[in-house]
Amino acid sequence: MNSKQNILIRFGEKLRELRKSKNYSQEELAHKADLHRTYIGMIERAEKNITLLNIEKIANALEVNIKELL
Repeated sequence: MNSKQNILIRFGEKLRELRKSKNYSQEELAHKADLHRTYIGMIERAEKNITLLNIEKIANALEVNIKELL
C-alpha cells in the first residue's frame, strides 16, 4: 500500500471515529457539512481524496479543530 492510500485510510478512520462519537449518521453529518451522504461514505472508505475546503466543512460540522481530523 502506498503512502497516498495510507493517509486516505487513516483520515477516513478518524472521520468515522469522530462521527460516531457524536452519534451522527453519515446522512446527518453530510447535512451539517452541506455535503452529499455518499461523499462522506466514500471518504470514510478511502475512495475519495478530500479537499481542504471540505475538511474544514466537516470539522465545523463535527465542532472540532481541523487538526483533530488530521
